Amino acid sequence: MNNYRTIGRSVEKSDALALATGSSLFTDDHRLNDCLPVKILRSPHAHARIINIDVREALSMPGVVDIITHKEIKKKYYTTAGQGYPEPSPYDTLLFDDVVRYVGDFVAMVAAETAEQAEEAIRKIKIEYEVLSPVFDPEKALEPGAAVIHDKEEFHPIPVPYKPKENIAAEVKFAVGDFQKGLEEADFVVEETYNSDYASHACIEPHVAASYFDDTGRLVIITATQVPFHARRIVSQVLDYPLKKIRVIKPRIGGGFGAKQEVLLEPYVALFTLRTKRAVKLIYERKEEFQSGRQRHPMQVKLKMGVKNNGEITALSMDNLMNTGAYGSHALTVLSNSGSKTLPLLNKIKNIDFRGRSVYTNLPVGGAYRGYGATQAYFAINQHIDMICRRTGQDMLEYIKQWHIKPGETSDVFKALGEGKEGVEQVVNSCKLDECIDRGAELIDWYKKRGQKTETRPDFFRGVGMAVSMQGSGIPMIDMAAAYMKMNDDGSFNLDIGATDIGTGSDTILAQIAAEVLDVETENIMVLSSDTDRTPFDVGAYASSTTYVSGGAVKKCAEKIKEQILNVASGILDAKPGQLKLAAGKVVDTKNNKHCTLEEIAMNSLYGSGLTQIQAEASHFVEQSPPPFIAQFAEVEVDKKTGKIRMVKFVSAVDCGQAINPKLAEGQIEGAAVNGITYALFEGFHFTAKGQMTNASFWDYKIWRSNDLPEMETVIIPSDEKSGPFGAKSVGEIGINCPAPAIANAVFDAVGVRLTSMPFTPEKLYKLINHE
Repeated sequence: MNNYRTIGRSVEKSDALALATGSSLFTDDHRLNDCLPVKILRSPHAHARIINIDVREALSMPGVVDIITHKEIKKKYYTTAGQGYPEPSPYDTLLFDDVVRYVGDFVAMVAAETAEQAEEAIRKIKIEYEVLSPVFDPEKALEPGAAVIHDKEEFHPIPVPYKPKENIAAEVKFAVGDFQKGLEEADFVVEETYNSDYASHACIEPHVAASYFDDTGRLVIITATQVPFHARRIVSQVLDYPLKKIRVIKPRIGGGFGAKQEVLLEPYVALFTLRTKRAVKLIYERKEEFQSGRQRHPMQVKLKMGVKNNGEITALSMDNLMNTGAYGSHALTVLSNSGSKTLPLLNKIKNIDFRGRSVYTNLPVGGAYRGYGATQAYFAINQHIDMICRRTGQDMLEYIKQWHIKPGETSDVFKALGEGKEGVEQVVNSCKLDECIDRGAELIDWYKKRGQKTETRPDFFRGVGMAVSMQGSGIPMIDMAAAYMKMNDDGSFNLDIGATDIGTGSDTILAQIAAEVLDVETENIMVLSSDTDRTPFDVGAYASSTTYVSGGAVKKCAEKIKEQILNVASGILDAKPGQLKLAAGKVVDTKNNKHCTLEEIAMNSLYGSGLTQIQAEASHFVEQSPPPFIAQFAEVEVDKKTGKIRMVKFVSAVDCGQAINPKLAEGQIEGAAVNGITYALFEGFHFTAKGQMTNASFWDYKIWRSNDLPEMETVIIPSDEKSGPFGAKSVGEIGINCPAPAIANAVFDAVGVRLTSMPFTPEKLYKLINHE
């Protein structure tokens, strides 16, 4: 067992008190002098061409300072996806276009002295539309003669299939072995179609951005973003404004979950500031967040498995049809992840055929969302496993233990979907999934409750189900992070990181990593994060990369600081650096126990014989993306008279390597689990026949409150991921992947009905129970 000072301890979040007392500043808390609020005129049509737009009356109204439409801007295509350059998303977006592609698409923006004046001006803008035929169903969007949603100069910046004239934003195909031959070897076939719906991230803080010129004339953008460096690059690119004149600052954030990996508002506030020379702020209302933010992509998964009577899967075919909405943000990567993060789990399958298509429709735009494609695909895979086990009479737990990927193993899927560097094989180094399964089964009382269909009262039946998944830790050979540290007079340290804390506690976790290397308390590490002028580069908070990738950079940087400290101390103690060690804020000579404090070392380096600043920087990228593993268990009670599902208990057992901060890791897992449970039970978008969303508020879009939670137990099963900082892997996303299939399997265990479409509404289940 490792004897760490700070690693593995639930150190208090560095911003906990500030958040609890309300002193933390979020974007909208920044009060800017002479600031113009901005309001947006949005399309009432799902698909239309703007024939004429007249802003003269609106522009003459009191308080109106500026109005922007497609007539005022230079046409330049870009993507709003906050990804590395060149982005693996189509350049299909203009700041303003003369074609609108979903209800809520941008038509014009107004900056005025007050929000009320801006809203009144919006009502005075006169627009003549030519209404075009919309298409809302991705299957119909692929049919010959379907309305083409993008037919201009859109393009993809990387050489991948992109067929906008066919409404295809992305397409992925690969094969391993011979699927047809594997199917012929099977004794039976399990085939089903699964459907998952839209879902909102439901962040308490909506999208918000503000901009102004500082006293040196540089453009400053304060924004609720997960990707400040990508935001700076994209603003520079789309506005043709020098990057060196742009500074992006990320303050505290009220939830991200992928929603704020999108560069949505930053170019607009920047454009207004450039035009008016005034401070500008733009904040989404809740309805705008639902209809014009970014959502989880709806996905249809057609899954077919050929199986022998002993349970061996001889062939697997997965055909995923994803609705990317009106624009193709993350259309390729989410689609790819629906295969690359799921199919390697059952790596003994020799014959695989995968096809995926991301399809344009005239509905809200999909984007990055925790789980990122894996969630939709695991909904299908785990139910198929349950079906196979029931058909062959095997215990699901033992079946998974037999067939899942093990340490030292790889998967042909990694290579087929381009994970990592050519010539560098993706191998699983750490996996405690078996232990996760055993511990979760114990906590849910699996062997006592499974298959009992216990009737707790008339027409109320209980069942248990489970599901497993793996994810990843960053994007190999793409994600990069950097860190900078310096030592202060009193022996404390500044740690500057580009990594983005979006409420996850990453500032605290990265401070713990530095403190462990230097053998000091975490309170002696002062963190500054996410300021493109003040902190080094980081790709941002996505792809479960922060602890693994950014933590690696911090560890390297702290080790360089440690080396310098020992060199200075060797002069003070008249000893060789190799015989010195850091211990609890001191450097100790292991031969004679003489010591000096870190404060003495700092003062010597700054004012004494050293005359050098102890400082260091480090960059870090990875060639592997080690997967965390999870087993999640659900106990449900089903009311057969109404179809209502009540969650009784939910258990999560996770292998995330060495948890740097167990309490924060548990919070990530439980938050993701609740996110996944409500997605399964309640969440989905409702539309009129003309594409208008009808439940764009928390009154009509249901998510749980804290008093709705069932009994929840979360346990961390430690493993040692040697490629990660102090053995750590990721934990942020994996908890969302299994609730839906675990609940669906539990419902089947209770009432013998298979739920293949989310959300699991009472009406839907009632009809299935009663064969309607």
